[in-house]
Amino acid sequence: MITQFTPIEALLGGSLIGLSAVLLMAFHGRIAGMTGILAGAIMPKGDAGWRVAFLLGAIAAPVLLTLVKGSPLPFAADFPAWAIVLSGLLVGVGVTFGGGCTSGHGVCGIARLSTRSIVATVTFMATTLITVFVIRHVLGGF
Repeated sequence: MITQFTPIEALLGGSLIGLSAVLLMAFHGRIAGMTGILAGAIMPKGDAGWRVAFLLGAIAAPVLLTLVKGSPLPFAADFPAWAIVLSGLLVGVGVTFGGGCTSGHGVCGIARLSTRSIVATVTFMATTLITVFVIRHVLGGF
């Protein structure tokens, strides 16, 4: 799989993620962890409104970008469907045991100097490096 690094789009996307995390914390006192927001929207405990709005914004932003650019965002998955489903399930198990996902721990937790989030993010990154190495160099890729 070949990926194309687009530094300006990456910088803009990262800045918007950071801005949304800061605004959510400033105005609602909430951490912008996508799995926690999704879980709260699916199983609401009285505060589902902002969660649904946040998720709709996360979905609407790429749609708006596509309309502004005039062409669809490039996305291709060269993996079998079963591998994508299995990967999603493994991520779900991982965020359950990790007490959150990369956005919650990596973006918000590290910014708050949370030791738990720093350890979780280092674990996520190490696991990712090992997984990519095994898939590409041990199993020969897909």
